[in-house]
Amino acid sequence: MRYIKAKTILSRVRNDKYFGLSYNMNLYRGCQHDCIYCDSRSDCYRLGELGDIRAKRDALQILQNELRSKRTKGTVGFGSMNDPYMPVEKKIKLTRGALKVIEKYQFPVHILTKSDLVIRDTDILRRIAEKDYAAVSFTITTANDNLAKKIEPGAPTPFRRFRAMKICREKGIYTGLMMMPILPFLLDNPGNIETILKMAVDHGAEYCLPWFGMSLREGSAEYFYNQLDRLFPGVKSKYMRQFKNSYMCPSPRARELYDYFHDLCRRTGISPAMRFRQPPEKQQLELFGP
Repeated sequence: MRYIKAKTILSRVRNDKYFGLSYNMNLYRGCQHDCIYCDSRSDCYRLGELGDIRAKRDALQILQNELRSKRTKGTVGFGSMNDPYMPVEKKIKLTRGALKVIEKYQFPVHILTKSDLVIRDTDILRRIAEKDYAAVSFTITTANDNLAKKIEPGAPTPFRRFRAMKICREKGIYTGLMMMPILPFLLDNPGNIETILKMAVDHGAEYCLPWFGMSLREGSAEYFYNQLDRLFPGVKSKYMRQFKNSYMCPSPRARELYDYFHDLCRRTGISPAMRFRQPPEKQQLELFGP
Protein backbone atom coordinates (compact mmCIF):
# COMPACT_ATOMS: atom_id res chain seq x y z
CA MET A 1 0.00 0.00 0.00
CA ARG A 2 1.28 3.46 -0.86
CA TYR A 3 0.01 7.05 -0.73
CA ILE A 4 -0.77 9.25 -3.70
CA LYS A 5 -1.59 12.93 -4.02
CA ALA A 6 -5.22 13.97 -4.52
CA LYS A 7 -6.68 17.34 -5.43
CA THR A 8 -10.31 16.48 -4.67
CA ILE A 9 -12.23 13.74 -2.89
CA LEU A 10 -15.89 14.43 -3.63
CA SER A 11 -17.44 14.21 -7.08
CA ARG A 12 -20.94 15.44 -7.91
CA VAL A 13 -23.57 12.87 -8.86
CA ARG A 14 -26.59 14.07 -10.82
CA ASN A 15 -30.02 12.48 -11.15
CA ASP A 16 -29.12 9.29 -9.29
CA LYS A 17 -32.45 7.45 -9.15
CA TYR A 18 -30.94 4.15 -8.01
CA PHE A 19 -28.75 4.88 -4.98
CA GLY A 20 -29.92 8.37 -4.05
CA LEU A 21 -26.46 9.95 -4.11
CA SER A 22 -25.62 13.62 -4.47
CA TYR A 23 -21.88 13.10 -4.02
CA ASN A 24 -19.54 10.17 -4.41
CA MET A 25 -16.01 9.56 -3.22
CA ASN A 26 -13.20 7.03 -3.30
CA LEU A 27 -10.60 7.29 -0.58
CA TYR A 28 -8.48 4.58 -2.17
CA ARG A 29 -7.48 3.54 -5.68
CA GLY A 30 -7.53 -0.16 -6.40
CA CYS A 31 -9.39 -2.87 -4.51
CA GLN A 32 -8.34 -5.99 -2.61
CA HIS A 33 -11.56 -7.90 -3.11
CA ASP A 34 -10.38 -8.96 -6.57
CA CYS A 35 -13.84 -9.81 -7.94
CA ILE A 36 -13.44 -11.40 -11.37
CA TYR A 37 -16.20 -9.23 -12.87
CA CYS A 38 -15.04 -5.85 -11.50
CA ASP A 39 -15.71 -3.00 -13.95
CA SER A 40 -12.97 -0.92 -12.31
CA ARG A 41 -10.44 -2.91 -14.35
CA SER A 42 -11.75 -1.24 -17.50
CA ASP A 43 -9.11 0.68 -19.40
CA CYS A 44 -11.20 3.86 -19.42
CA TYR A 45 -10.68 4.36 -15.67
CA ARG A 46 -6.87 4.18 -15.90
CA LEU A 47 -6.52 2.64 -12.45
CA GLY A 48 -3.64 0.38 -13.38
CA GLU A 49 -3.23 -2.89 -11.50
CA LEU A 50 -6.29 -3.29 -9.28
CA GLY A 51 -4.26 -4.98 -6.56
CA ASP A 52 -1.95 -1.97 -6.29
CA ILE A 53 -3.65 -0.21 -3.38
CA ARG A 54 -3.12 3.53 -3.14
CA ALA A 55 -4.54 5.67 -0.34
CA LYS A 56 -5.16 9.35 -1.03
CA ARG A 57 -2.83 11.57 0.99
CA ASP A 58 -4.51 14.22 3.17
CA ALA A 59 -7.88 12.78 2.13
CA LEU A 60 -9.66 13.72 5.36
CA GLN A 61 -8.47 17.33 5.29
CA ILE A 62 -9.49 17.66 1.64
CA LEU A 63 -12.88 16.11 2.44
CA GLN A 64 -13.39 18.52 5.33
CA ASN A 65 -12.61 21.51 3.12
CA GLU A 66 -15.00 20.30 0.43
CA LEU A 67 -17.89 19.53 2.78
CA ARG A 68 -17.48 22.89 4.47
CA SER A 69 -18.01 24.61 1.13
CA LYS A 70 -21.05 22.59 0.02
CA ARG A 71 -24.40 24.35 0.20
CA THR A 72 -26.41 21.22 -0.62
CA LYS A 73 -26.54 18.61 2.17
CA GLY A 74 -26.88 15.69 -0.23
CA THR A 75 -26.11 12.06 0.43
CA VAL A 76 -22.43 11.09 0.21
CA GLY A 77 -21.76 7.66 -1.28
CA PHE A 78 -18.86 5.30 -0.55
CA GLY A 79 -17.91 2.43 -2.83
CA SER A 80 -18.18 3.18 -6.54
CA MET A 81 -14.67 2.21 -7.77
CA ASN A 82 -13.53 0.15 -4.79
CA ASP A 83 -14.86 -1.20 -1.53
CA PRO A 84 -14.51 1.29 1.34
CA TYR A 85 -14.05 -1.66 3.72
CA MET A 86 -11.44 -3.75 1.94
CA PRO A 87 -8.83 -5.29 4.30
CA VAL A 88 -6.42 -2.33 4.23
CA GLU A 89 -9.13 -0.16 5.83
CA LYS A 90 -8.82 -2.17 9.05
CA LYS A 91 -5.40 -0.58 9.60
CA ILE A 92 -5.55 2.72 7.71
CA LYS A 93 -9.09 3.72 8.86
CA LEU A 94 -9.66 6.30 6.14
CA THR A 95 -13.31 5.31 5.82
CA ARG A 96 -13.89 5.64 9.54
CA GLY A 97 -12.14 9.00 9.52
CA ALA A 98 -14.28 10.19 6.61
CA LEU A 99 -17.45 9.15 8.44
CA LYS A 100 -16.39 11.28 11.41
CA VAL A 101 -15.90 14.26 9.11
CA ILE A 102 -19.28 13.63 7.47
CA GLU A 103 -20.92 13.42 10.89
CA LYS A 104 -19.27 16.70 11.92
CA TYR A 105 -20.69 18.51 8.89
CA GLN A 106 -24.03 16.73 9.18
CA PHE A 107 -24.25 15.11 5.75
CA PRO A 108 -26.28 11.95 5.06
CA VAL A 109 -24.42 8.86 3.84
CA HIS A 110 -24.86 5.65 1.83
CA ILE A 111 -22.28 2.85 2.16
CA LEU A 112 -21.99 0.21 -0.59
CA THR A 113 -19.86 -2.75 0.49
CA LYS A 114 -19.12 -6.46 0.38
CA SER A 115 -17.46 -6.41 3.79
CA ASP A 116 -18.53 -7.10 7.35
CA LEU A 117 -15.90 -4.60 8.56
CA VAL A 118 -18.63 -1.98 8.27
CA ILE A 119 -19.99 -3.14 11.64
CA ARG A 120 -16.92 -1.54 13.24
CA ASP A 121 -18.38 1.85 12.30
CA THR A 122 -22.01 1.31 13.27
CA ASP A 123 -21.51 3.72 16.19
CA ILE A 124 -20.93 6.63 13.79
CA LEU A 125 -23.49 5.44 11.24
CA ARG A 126 -26.15 5.17 13.92
CA ARG A 127 -25.52 8.75 15.07
CA ILE A 128 -25.72 9.99 11.47
CA ALA A 129 -28.95 8.02 11.00
CA GLU A 130 -30.49 9.50 14.15
CA LYS A 131 -29.79 13.05 12.97
CA ASP A 132 -30.52 12.61 9.28
CA TYR A 133 -29.99 9.52 7.08
CA ALA A 134 -27.54 6.63 6.82
CA ALA A 135 -27.89 3.54 4.64
CA VAL A 136 -25.72 0.44 4.21
CA SER A 137 -26.17 -1.73 1.11
CA PHE A 138 -24.45 -5.13 1.03
CA THR A 139 -23.57 -6.59 -2.36
CA ILE A 140 -24.38 -10.30 -2.50
CA THR A 141 -24.43 -12.16 -5.81
CA THR A 142 -24.63 -15.71 -4.48
CA ALA A 143 -25.45 -17.24 -1.12
CA ASN A 144 -23.00 -20.08 -1.80
CA ASP A 145 -19.76 -19.38 0.07
CA ASN A 146 -17.71 -21.73 -2.12
CA LEU A 147 -18.91 -20.15 -5.35
CA ALA A 148 -18.38 -16.68 -3.92
CA LYS A 149 -14.76 -17.54 -3.15
CA LYS A 150 -14.23 -18.18 -6.87
CA ILE A 151 -15.83 -15.02 -8.21
CA GLU A 152 -15.07 -12.67 -5.27
CA PRO A 153 -11.90 -14.24 -3.85
CA GLY A 154 -10.77 -11.36 -1.64
CA ALA A 155 -14.15 -10.47 -0.15
CA PRO A 156 -15.71 -11.78 3.06
CA THR A 157 -18.06 -14.71 2.51
CA PRO A 158 -21.79 -14.16 1.95
CA PHE A 159 -22.37 -15.73 5.38
CA ARG A 160 -20.36 -12.94 7.00
CA ARG A 161 -22.13 -10.29 4.92
CA PHE A 162 -25.56 -11.57 5.92
CA ARG A 163 -24.51 -11.56 9.57
CA ALA A 164 -23.26 -7.98 9.24
CA MET A 165 -26.54 -7.03 7.55
CA LYS A 166 -28.44 -8.23 10.61
CA ILE A 167 -26.17 -6.32 12.99
CA CYS A 168 -26.53 -3.08 11.03
CA ARG A 169 -30.30 -3.43 11.02
CA GLU A 170 -30.36 -4.15 14.76
CA LYS A 171 -28.34 -0.97 15.30
CA GLY A 172 -31.14 1.02 13.66
CA ILE A 173 -29.37 1.67 10.37
CA TYR A 174 -31.34 1.55 7.11
CA THR A 175 -29.97 -1.66 5.58
CA GLY A 176 -30.49 -3.52 2.34
CA LEU A 177 -29.14 -5.69 -0.44
CA MET A 178 -27.54 -5.03 -3.81
CA MET A 179 -28.07 -8.21 -5.83
CA MET A 180 -25.68 -7.24 -8.59
CA PRO A 181 -24.15 -8.13 -10.90
CA ILE A 182 -25.94 -11.43 -11.47
CA LEU A 183 -23.56 -13.07 -13.93
CA PRO A 184 -25.19 -14.67 -16.98
CA PHE A 185 -24.83 -18.45 -17.23
CA LEU A 186 -23.44 -18.64 -13.68
CA LEU A 187 -25.80 -16.93 -11.25
CA ASP A 188 -28.91 -16.14 -13.28
CA ASN A 189 -31.28 -18.80 -12.08
CA PRO A 190 -34.44 -18.51 -9.94
CA GLY A 191 -32.99 -20.70 -7.19
CA ASN A 192 -30.07 -18.34 -6.61
CA ILE A 193 -32.32 -15.27 -6.66
CA GLU A 194 -34.80 -16.77 -4.20
CA THR A 195 -32.11 -17.98 -1.80
CA ILE A 196 -30.35 -14.62 -1.67
CA LEU A 197 -33.58 -12.67 -1.25
CA LYS A 198 -35.04 -14.88 1.46
CA MET A 199 -31.77 -14.90 3.43
CA ALA A 200 -31.62 -11.10 3.13
CA VAL A 201 -35.16 -10.82 4.49
CA ASP A 202 -34.28 -13.19 7.34
CA HIS A 203 -31.32 -10.95 8.20
CA GLY A 204 -33.30 -7.72 8.27
CA ALA A 205 -32.84 -6.26 4.78
CA GLU A 206 -35.47 -3.63 4.01
CA TYR A 207 -34.82 -3.31 0.27
CA CYS A 208 -33.15 -5.12 -2.61
CA LEU A 209 -31.64 -3.54 -5.73
CA PRO A 210 -31.13 -6.14 -8.49
CA TRP A 211 -29.28 -6.20 -11.80
CA PHE A 212 -29.63 -9.39 -13.81
CA GLY A 213 -26.60 -8.95 -16.01
CA MET A 214 -23.18 -7.33 -16.07
CA SER A 215 -20.99 -4.90 -17.99
CA LEU A 216 -17.89 -5.82 -19.99
CA ARG A 217 -15.54 -3.14 -21.25
CA GLU A 218 -12.07 -3.27 -22.73
CA GLY A 219 -9.69 -4.28 -19.98
CA SER A 220 -12.23 -5.82 -17.62
CA ALA A 221 -13.55 -8.15 -20.34
CA GLU A 222 -10.15 -9.72 -21.01
CA TYR A 223 -9.56 -10.39 -17.33
CA PHE A 224 -13.05 -11.80 -16.83
CA TYR A 225 -12.76 -14.17 -19.78
CA ASN A 226 -9.39 -15.42 -18.58
CA GLN A 227 -10.93 -16.20 -15.19
CA LEU A 228 -13.88 -17.97 -16.82
CA ASP A 229 -11.46 -20.22 -18.70
CA ARG A 230 -9.66 -21.00 -15.47
CA LEU A 231 -12.63 -21.43 -13.15
CA PHE A 232 -15.62 -22.33 -15.35
CA PRO A 233 -14.44 -24.07 -18.53
CA GLY A 234 -16.89 -23.72 -21.40
CA VAL A 235 -18.74 -20.68 -20.07
CA LYS A 236 -16.69 -18.13 -22.02
CA SER A 237 -17.97 -19.53 -25.32
CA LYS A 238 -21.55 -18.87 -24.16
CA TYR A 239 -20.66 -15.23 -23.49
CA MET A 240 -18.99 -14.87 -26.88
CA ARG A 241 -22.03 -16.28 -28.69
CA GLN A 242 -24.56 -14.29 -26.67
CA PHE A 243 -22.86 -10.89 -26.31
CA LYS A 244 -19.97 -10.75 -28.81
CA ASN A 245 -18.31 -7.40 -28.01
CA SER A 246 -21.24 -5.74 -26.25
CA TYR A 247 -20.64 -3.47 -23.27
CA MET A 248 -23.96 -4.26 -21.57
CA CYS A 249 -24.55 -7.98 -21.06
CA PRO A 250 -28.05 -8.66 -19.69
CA SER A 251 -28.92 -12.20 -18.74
CA PRO A 252 -30.87 -14.00 -21.49
CA ARG A 253 -33.32 -14.75 -18.67
CA ALA A 254 -33.50 -11.16 -17.41
CA ARG A 255 -37.20 -10.56 -18.09
CA GLU A 256 -38.16 -13.85 -16.44
CA LEU A 257 -35.92 -13.11 -13.45
CA TYR A 258 -37.26 -9.57 -12.96
CA ASP A 259 -40.82 -10.93 -12.95
CA TYR A 260 -39.81 -13.62 -10.48
CA PHE A 261 -37.95 -11.09 -8.33
CA HIS A 262 -40.92 -8.72 -8.08
CA ASP A 263 -43.20 -11.61 -7.18
CA LEU A 264 -40.80 -12.59 -4.40
CA CYS A 265 -40.76 -8.99 -3.17
CA ARG A 266 -44.55 -8.98 -2.93
CA ARG A 267 -44.54 -12.26 -1.04
CA THR A 268 -41.74 -11.41 1.38
CA GLY A 269 -42.54 -7.73 1.90
CA ILE A 270 -39.08 -6.45 0.94
CA SER A 271 -38.99 -3.28 -1.17
CA PRO A 272 -37.55 -3.40 -4.72
CA ALA A 273 -36.31 0.18 -4.30
CA MET A 274 -34.56 2.29 -1.68
CA ARG A 275 -36.05 5.02 0.43
CA PHE A 276 -33.88 8.07 -0.19
CA ARG A 277 -33.03 10.86 2.17
CA GLN A 278 -35.59 13.65 1.91
CA PRO A 279 -34.64 17.34 1.86
CA PRO A 280 -35.26 19.04 5.26
CA GLU A 281 -38.05 21.26 3.91
CA LYS A 282 -39.98 18.19 2.71
CA GLN A 283 -39.40 16.46 6.06
CA GLN A 284 -40.91 19.45 7.85
CA LEU A 285 -43.93 19.59 5.55
CA GLU A 286 -44.65 15.91 6.25
CA LEU A 287 -44.17 16.43 10.00
CA PHE A 288 -46.64 19.31 10.28
CA GLY A 289 -49.03 18.23 7.54
CA PRO A 290 -50.47 20.20 4.62
